[in-house]
Amino acid sequence: MTRWAERERGDGPLHVAVIAPPWLELPPDAYGGVESVCSDLVDALVDRGVQVTLLGPGRHGTTAAFRPTGPTADPRLMGRALPEVVQAVRLPELLADLAVDVVHDNTLAGPLVGAEHGLPTVVTAHGPVEGDMGVYYRSLSARASLVALSRAQRERLPTARWAATVPNGVRPDRFPFRAAKGDYALFLGRMSPDKGPTWAIDAARAAGIPLVMAAKCREDPEVEYFEHAVAPRLGGDVQWIGEVGGRRKLDLLAGARCLLFPVDWEEPFGLVMIEAMACGTPVVALRRGAVPEVVDHGLTGWVCDRPAELPAALSRTHEIDPRDCRAAVEERFSDAALAAGYERVYRRVAAARRPPAASRPAS
Repeated sequence: MTRWAERERGDGPLHVAVIAPPWLELPPDAYGGVESVCSDLVDALVDRGVQVTLLGPGRHGTTAAFRPTGPTADPRLMGRALPEVVQAVRLPELLADLAVDVVHDNTLAGPLVGAEHGLPTVVTAHGPVEGDMGVYYRSLSARASLVALSRAQRERLPTARWAATVPNGVRPDRFPFRAAKGDYALFLGRMSPDKGPTWAIDAARAAGIPLVMAAKCREDPEVEYFEHAVAPRLGGDVQWIGEVGGRRKLDLLAGARCLLFPVDWEEPFGLVMIEAMACGTPVVALRRGAVPEVVDHGLTGWVCDRPAELPAALSRTHEIDPRDCRAAVEERFSDAALAAGYERVYRRVAAARRPPAASRPAS
């Protein structure tokens, strides 16, 4: 049987190059949602027997083979175009001798050089797909296999050629399960009005529940928003501890009575929700974007339609069984499920590139 036939059947050799953003080493120490997903994905793919080469900045701590794309970019430049463009222009050279079957690009600029390296490319839309980003992804989907994180994200851009939907996943055994919870609610993410930190403060105060706020706050817009809108609301019942990672982040997630996730935008997925659920911690959130796809209302948390409903939901978190939260992650949002979903996409994309029958070697 030829390699092409094996690949079409789904059990042949497969070599994938996974491109990570230029900002953080993998796995990230603290904030870094895309980087966390990429790290867990490549490790789980290796566990499945897929040959993986990770291309990213600095050093890495994954089980994949690795090619550095350069030093990590200044975190203060996160989201700026130039660091991604600089990394992207190097990709054809870095990929030239790897003999990969598929490129999985998790950046914005990288897919734009796809024509130069000529390899079939899978692109994950990790962020919003509206406005200018919608124009970008709709055009890109005509020449690359575009993957969504949720049905809600796909519905925001129905004119794109979506190749698949693969929900994010985490490695459950890295998250400590804890059935006995503390008395505090937790806000964890980045400091942005999109994440609803002021709604979190108002809801916790109305419910009489202490709130711990841990968020990335290093870029100028984040700092400005924090100083203007959030800092004046802090007090004895609202504790600000800044950005956290490692063991401290895990302890906060595992010990919280709930994760408070009052987002004020069409959230494409919300990785922190499944991180909390992996610890047995329920989620109290607003019904925006992918939230109803991630949180099973009444089983793994409470999904509210309006901010005014949040205090009552906070008071009912004791009704949620932490074991149900953990089970949902193990069954639907694990790193194994993530890798299986992407491997199906990779094999389909690789098989579509098979050579014409006349040029294939005989079986």
